[in-house]
Amino acid sequence: MSVDVNELEVKNNPERHRFEIVLDDRVAMVGYRMAGNTIVFTHTEVPPEFEGMGIGSKLARHVLDYAKTQGYRVHAQCPFIAGYISRHPEYQSITNGY
Repeated sequence: MSVDVNELEVKNNPERHRFEIVLDDRVAMVGYRMAGNTIVFTHTEVPPEFEGMGIGSKLARHVLDYAKTQGYRVHAQCPFIAGYISRHPEYQSITNGY
């Protein structure tokens, strides 16, 4: 199965506390919760059949750009988001260090 990551749309679903990409009948997502002015990213999930296609990275980039534009601090409980931040120094200014 192949997807064009550039064509995928990330949507914030505040009722479910997650950012989502709908993939056919499946959902890739990053869960979050708010703690004051900090957005805590708790979990990233990509359906197994869509792993390795850059979908997790697209989600990570989107949620971190969102946090940056909203003026939020970021706390990454999720190892995937924490790893993404450590590889992308442009996001380290909004974190507590990774």
